[in-house]
Amino acid sequence: MPNKIPVGILGATGMVGQRFIQLLDNHPWFEVAWLAASERSSGLSYAEAARWKLNTAIPERVGKMRVHDAAPDGAPKVIFAALDAVIAKELEPKFAEAGHAVITNSSAFRMHEDVPLVIPEVNGDHLKLIDKQATRKRNGGFIATNPNCSAIGLVIALAPLHREFGIEAVFVATMQAVSGAGYPGVASLDILGNVVPFIAKEEEKLEAETKKLLGILENGSVRDASFKISAQCNRVAVEDGHTESVSIKLKRQVTREDIVTAWTSFRARPQEISLPTAPEHPVLYDSSMDRPQPRLDVNRGGGMSATVGRLRPCSLLDWKFTVLSHNTIRGAAGAALLNAELLKHEGYLC
Repeated sequence: MPNKIPVGILGATGMVGQRFIQLLDNHPWFEVAWLAASERSSGLSYAEAARWKLNTAIPERVGKMRVHDAAPDGAPKVIFAALDAVIAKELEPKFAEAGHAVITNSSAFRMHEDVPLVIPEVNGDHLKLIDKQATRKRNGGFIATNPNCSAIGLVIALAPLHREFGIEAVFVATMQAVSGAGYPGVASLDILGNVVPFIAKEEEKLEAETKKLLGILENGSVRDASFKISAQCNRVAVEDGHTESVSIKLKRQVTREDIVTAWTSFRARPQEISLPTAPEHPVLYDSSMDRPQPRLDVNRGGGMSATVGRLRPCSLLDWKFTVLSHNTIRGAAGAALLNAELLKHEGYLC
């Protein structure tokens, strides 16, 4: 497929790496050409190295590919990274220094001033921060990030409301799927029949990233959104799908119909230019009294839409609702892939 851009995947054998492979299979713009993982996987075929956990088969061509060492030599110019933050902090700059475009799901550089943290429907203009990166100026290499899996669903639901009415305060309590912890994730005796009310650094990430994502790019830097936000994060015995209970205070009085209209009419550049991975509707509103539910709704919009429901008045703030998003598709690999599509459209990928 000579017209497709060859891409590599760092951390290809993990859960997010597997999602990258699944989503890139038959992608119209990109083709998997290089895979890398830990030293114990180096030299093996991908089918031998990966403990495949998805409900589709490993693409035959990818299954036969050899897994490489995680080093820039011989890697394609475009790299999708699905690495632990500690490893990413070391490896991702090496690839950028070698002239690679690193499109990463890791948290290692999300809050750096010159690194864009992007949801294309919300703040695609923040990609301009790439032009400030020293590696971009030297050799074209750069790092671009997508948010934490819990932040993405929340921010997609908040963005239309913040844009139309202004937000003063947010409270969110998350119920996060075990797949968000990777494989093997949380031990069965810790999670079955249980709720774990702690995920390391998750609340801090959710609060900080939400304000950066809804911030404004001005004079070459991001000014965070000014509203207050408080998060409580919990791990629950759900396979896929982060569910979040949200209460918000708005800057002006609005009706229920105003909010629903803001959600259902929400479109942005990915929809306008028809990026391949962009959902037709970033926000889906479900008026049922008991939805959204992970088992029933997590794959709506191909796993790329956020589903909201249970909108009702809040006696402490103004309004409260529930939002659900797929944590390894929209919250991870699909988010990075959509970022890559926007980067290509904007001329950052050759």
